[in-house]
Amino acid sequence: MRVIFMGTPDFSVPALRAIATQHEVVAVYSQPPRAAGRGQKPRPSPVQRAAAELGLPVRTPERLKSVQDQAEFADLGADVAVVAAYGLILPPAVLAAPRFGCLNIHASLLPRWRGAAPIHRAIMAGDAETGVAIMQMEAGLDTGPVLAEARTPIGPEDTTADLHNRLAEMGAALIVEQLERLPQPARPQPAEGVTYAQKIDKAEARIDWSQPAAQIDRQIRGLSPFPGAWCLIGDERVKLLRSRLAPGSGAPGQVLSGFTIACGEGAVEVLEAQREGKRPMPAIEILRGLTLPPRLG
Repeated sequence: MRVIFMGTPDFSVPALRAIATQHEVVAVYSQPPRAAGRGQKPRPSPVQRAAAELGLPVRTPERLKSVQDQAEFADLGADVAVVAAYGLILPPAVLAAPRFGCLNIHASLLPRWRGAAPIHRAIMAGDAETGVAIMQMEAGLDTGPVLAEARTPIGPEDTTADLHNRLAEMGAALIVEQLERLPQPARPQPAEGVTYAQKIDKAEARIDWSQPAAQIDRQIRGLSPFPGAWCLIGDERVKLLRSRLAPGSGAPGQVLSGFTIACGEGAVEVLEAQREGKRPMPAIEILRGLTLPPRLG
């Protein structure tokens, strides 16, 4: 099958690699290289780097709105386009160009968590499970009919990074299965149960220790590794990256023992953290070089 692959971040790479082993990938579309690092030099996306390793042609248009861009897309004569966290809105002409249209690998169980940050939001909301859905794309935001889905529980210590990696591999396996079955019917999404995963705002990252422990634990795990939930330890902003619920109680922000902190209700034990300018470290290592005050800010 002639496939156009469209993706940008690490999440998309397993699907690209899986598809490339079984189908002819006629082009890879990814967002243009962005300035990154200390030198602010343009850095190709993870998908662009993976495509180069696989010897696949890459296109990086800023948008797909021009007649020329859309004509070049149609001229590829693809049977299907697979989209995984591409990051650009596809115009109707692009959606309609491949013989079987465009299929999206979405990291939630639609219609729950349509939108930009489904993995973060599922953890932060306390969902018991999530998964990936293969959706036939249409003009609306993640509103298209679903061809297939795969489910996974959200463990009590899962972070967004953990779930991201698991769902990326699940999505890769599922899209390969579905490509072999085209054409096939898809089920419309139900009207009930629709939620939207709004983009994460950095203002959500500061920890308010007066909140219940369950909410703070989900905040820490849901925002790990980016942008990273944080608190003040003295005058230093420290990111908290892994945690679990712990026994104990006290004034909000009170250090109970080790790296166990009292919340508005219950307590949270921090398992991994990151000091400014340092790498992430287990809490036991952090505490060797950092003395916690009686209460965190």
